[in-house]
Amino acid sequence: LRTHQWCFILFNVLLFHMLLFGADLLEEYFLRSLPLSYTDAKTLEIRERARKLDTDLLKANLSYTVSSAATCSDHEIFLLVLVCSSPENRTRRNVIRQTWGNVTDARGYAVLTLFALGKPASVSTQLEINEESQKHRDIIEGSFIDSPETQTQKILMSVEWTVTVCPHARYILKTDEDTFVSIPSLAGYLLSLTQLEDTYIGRVIHQGVPNRDPENPGFVPIHQYSEEFYPDYCDGSAFVMSQDVARKVYVAAKEVPVSVPPDIFVGICAKKAGITPIHSSRFSGEKHISYNRCCYKFIFTSSNMKEDELFKDWKETSDGKDCSL
Repeated sequence: LRTHQWCFILFNVLLFHMLLFGADLLEEYFLRSLPLSYTDAKTLEIRERARKLDTDLLKANLSYTVSSAATCSDHEIFLLVLVCSSPENRTRRNVIRQTWGNVTDARGYAVLTLFALGKPASVSTQLEINEESQKHRDIIEGSFIDSPETQTQKILMSVEWTVTVCPHARYILKTDEDTFVSIPSLAGYLLSLTQLEDTYIGRVIHQGVPNRDPENPGFVPIHQYSEEFYPDYCDGSAFVMSQDVARKVYVAAKEVPVSVPPDIFVGICAKKAGITPIHSSRFSGEKHISYNRCCYKFIFTSSNMKEDELFKDWKETSDGKDCSL
């Protein structure tokens, strides 16, 4: 090929990558909020109470009765993954255990994956969960009935369990059972962070509007939340908190109504504690990312995954092969 033809090919390669990643980089730049100031007395109080939390006292006064055979090491866990799951979805939990949830080590750092459930309505399902919990020792089960209306309670239970039982977890990833998670990619990113506190990362939703339709399942009455917009928050399909953020959210949660959706609930708590969410477009949010092996090695999450997709995608992204430009 002649010189001008090589130049044309190189230009197209560069243009392709600029289009591929340029939009995400711009999105991250424009969604990067300024850090909140800590001059507000209430914010300072929340942060101080979180710093002084007595975990022994918390264990004696848990807000939620939790049935759990799951344990947490006294040694530091680098990444604690909490998968919000429906009681009936045992098959999906098994798929996660056999794919990305099977990772227990990332670059020499410990990873632990657990499932957060509410109680099922069926007695037979409860017996199956008891058996599953004893076998795998990775289930945290709250005393409330699992339903669309109790998902915020599930988040609250998960946060309380984390700060009480697993205070040595450096980072906590909350995700859903239909999500693919690239643990190696996420762990590599977290290890590169220089900000070790107030870390609340995900796909940031900017100026979300409260649902005022009484007929809609996501209805939020104005007396529960009166503002025109929600504060910036991370989409609930997957987001990461550092341990100190979990403690601050736990303390701030006492003053936030549980009627708001779970991801928004965490965002409101974070704002009250002076925490600014950090946007990363490598979290897919509610989007399903079309499969490409190198893409899936780079992104952190993809939503709306089918079980056969999880098996296939996990197998191909775990083959150890590197990706070229």
